[in-house]
Amino acid sequence: MVREKRQDHRHLESLRMVAPGTPLREAVSRMLAAHMGALIVLGDEEKVLRLISGGVELNWPFNPSRLYQVCKMDGAVILDEGLNTIRFANVLLVPDPNIPTRETGTRHITAERVARQTGKLVIAVSERMSRVTLYREEWSHVMQEVRVLVSKATQALQALERYKERFDQVTTTLTALEFEGLVTLYDVAIVIQRAEMMQRISEEIEVYLAELGVEGRLIRLQMEELMFGVEKEKTNVIRDYMAEERGKTVEAVERSLSRLDGEELLELTNVVQALGYSGAMDELDRPLVPRGYRILEKIPRLPSSVVEKVVRSFGDLHSIMEASTRMLEEVDGVGRSRAQSIKDGLRRLVETSIVERFI
Repeated sequence: MVREKRQDHRHLESLRMVAPGTPLREAVSRMLAAHMGALIVLGDEEKVLRLISGGVELNWPFNPSRLYQVCKMDGAVILDEGLNTIRFANVLLVPDPNIPTRETGTRHITAERVARQTGKLVIAVSERMSRVTLYREEWSHVMQEVRVLVSKATQALQALERYKERFDQVTTTLTALEFEGLVTLYDVAIVIQRAEMMQRISEEIEVYLAELGVEGRLIRLQMEELMFGVEKEKTNVIRDYMAEERGKTVEAVERSLSRLDGEELLELTNVVQALGYSGAMDELDRPLVPRGYRILEKIPRLPSSVVEKVVRSFGDLHSIMEASTRMLEEVDGVGRSRAQSIKDGLRRLVETSIVERFI
């Protein structure tokens, strides 16, 4: 099973357009309260206009009240994609009848076919079921009540908090092991695994937040706080330990991880394979030496370009730590002041690591 790693931006944007606090949501909420049905297409390009028959051309400025009123008519309503104008009302939509559909009701069959044929966002409001369904290309989504979304987002946020605690533990351990020269492939894989799990949970929350709109502001703040620095930490761990000799890059590792489903991600051997190693069980005990990206990135005011040059010059973290200030000065872009900052920064990180490891 191949997992699509990141949510399609267009689908999240579609959810945000109909989220609480938006003019479109205000109009839709009025329709639901009045037990009205509606079919709304966002897009007035030629490929949409070719599908309409009859109706009235309005070209009225869009606002929730006007949209609510024109949806009282039987046909579909066409808006421009920027939600500035109500272009047509009471139109009959005639999409290609050969386009497959999973729906049964006439309104929803039409909505899905129009969405697949045009690629535009189509909104179907069901008067019988008081339900709003969004369609775009092959994607469809039934909008949920705010209280249900808040409950689901809160549960996911609690799970994210638990994973964050574990992630902090394993990264602290990895830092200590790097300074002690005792890192194994297992220690690396567990950090990447936890970071990937956190990112997947945050993606799930992002969908809830897109649909919650203004109602999800507090949850967003909490999520952003928990996720701060996680992606960067994961990237730097990959940079430190991926098997470059096998042609691995950060992007290639990320793609390999994205292809793992939930159960596959739980197996550390799969994470190890994504890094470019064989994935054999006994390989998890393999000792590794960090290149030094992650640790150097923790030193304040040290540009990433300089970090790259230092790592390329010395090869690994241990060599960087053993280098004298004069040796560091010789690296292009470092200089005396920055060399001293690197030495002082590494010393402070070692001291902090020892304290965090044993408290």
